[in-house]
Amino acid sequence: MHGSEFFNILLLLLTAALVLSLLAKRFNLPPAIIFILGGAALALTPNAPTLHIEPELVLTLFLPPLLQSSAYFIVWREFKENIRPIMLLAIGAVFFTTLIVGLTAHTLIPNMPLSAAFCLGAIVSPPDAVAAKAILEGLRVPRRLVTILEGESLVNDASGLMLYRLASAATLTGLFDWPEAVWMFGQLTFGGIIIGAIAGLLTYALITKLREPQLTILASFLLPWGTYFFAENFQASGVLAVVTASIILGKGQHELLDAQSRLEMRTIWKSAVFFMEATIFILIGMALRSVIHAAGGLDSIFSKTIPLAFVVTLSAIAARFLWVFTAIYLPRAILSNLYLEIEHYPVSVPIIISWAGMRGVVSLAIALALPTNFPQRDFIIITAFMVTSITIIVQGGILTRLIKWLNFEQAMALENKFIDEHHAREKIYEASYIFISSKANDTENEFILYLLNEHQRRLTAYQRLQIEGEALSTKRKEYFTIALNAISIARKKLVELHRSGQIHDKTLNIIGNELDLEESRLLHLSQDVKKAAHA
Repeated sequence: MHGSEFFNILLLLLTAALVLSLLAKRFNLPPAIIFILGGAALALTPNAPTLHIEPELVLTLFLPPLLQSSAYFIVWREFKENIRPIMLLAIGAVFFTTLIVGLTAHTLIPNMPLSAAFCLGAIVSPPDAVAAKAILEGLRVPRRLVTILEGESLVNDASGLMLYRLASAATLTGLFDWPEAVWMFGQLTFGGIIIGAIAGLLTYALITKLREPQLTILASFLLPWGTYFFAENFQASGVLAVVTASIILGKGQHELLDAQSRLEMRTIWKSAVFFMEATIFILIGMALRSVIHAAGGLDSIFSKTIPLAFVVTLSAIAARFLWVFTAIYLPRAILSNLYLEIEHYPVSVPIIISWAGMRGVVSLAIALALPTNFPQRDFIIITAFMVTSITIIVQGGILTRLIKWLNFEQAMALENKFIDEHHAREKIYEASYIFISSKANDTENEFILYLLNEHQRRLTAYQRLQIEGEALSTKRKEYFTIALNAISIARKKLVELHRSGQIHDKTLNIIGNELDLEESRLLHLSQDVKKAAHA
């Protein structure tokens, strides 16, 4: 591909991401669904450019930074508390789905080697971190459930890739070695965790030496790719390595980074992640052309392959349901007979966990990367595309309605052991007020006294919220409306001063940035008011 062709395709992807995002908002659908449908429409458009990107490049280009963006913000305490359900899904569900899908494919196509059928099962068994994050974002589900599903999708690639490598090797060589399988799993898992921990600690130490936000942001982008490549070169799990390193940095972000670095990093990463996620889902849709070509045309697909691939897709979905319900209720039935206590879940919990197993670009990229002489390669590619498309479009599209229908917002509620945001703000302003008071006792400095009054006002406001609560909601709405309008007036006056030549461009940018930060703070606080009003 020439440089000009790549640039044109890049512009096409950017334009498609913008237009499809607007369509997603217009129809109130998860953007991932619209991106896939838009990519499929591009793939079927006559004379549309064909995008030839190696599957390995898709994984190495997009997967590490997207994994980092998810793992960086995961709550380590909640991850540890839910390690049992996460591992049951990340390992148990992957193995069970691989078994069910493999047996189903081999039954439907008897001349398909069992090892190749299990290879298909390993390809489509692990839900995708990018798909899970994209679909779950914005849904009102309990935080604990989000932790379980995101935690599963972050670590399940180790088990899925291990099964894929073993099954593909057995298919091509006709040999299977159990000791090698155990060694490979250990090397992938523990090797990835160790390499990721080293990379995370080294990056942490490096960032402490950096003073400029631009250098810090550059280091944050180099970390996922460098960690991934290093781990893969040592036959370890690049996915687990990136996740481990990102969790280490995420835990220390508030001590490691200054405010300016955090603000700039969050803004840049948010834009980068949006483009990469949009591109991935558009590429999934655009892969339809390659899938059709591999199967010998639409007639061949509809007459021979799609019915069989659809049955295999249903088996993959059903296997997750069967595993989740068994893993939740069978131990409870056994232990209750032994008079032992085990946590109770309402039936809505396993339904949502089972339904939320969306596959993504990892499954499709691995399928496309299979050797051309691999048995039933075309069928595997088509099935991987169908599993990915159906789980994202159908399951992801229905997920919001399913959550509302099951009245799921009250299920799996965390124990009330945490204080709310308003109470936390009261405590931090109380601490800052005490500190300023100790400095203001022996001073006549009116600026320090003003600062003391400001923190006293904030402390009093959040103390009132603990007592009066909803009674202040209307007043707070009015306050934020006027405050935000005042900032808008101030910004118009600032621009007017610049246009009339009374202030320099540097002054415009400095004060404009101050107004942006203040507006961002007020918008964030006003969202809390809206959430409280709808709660």
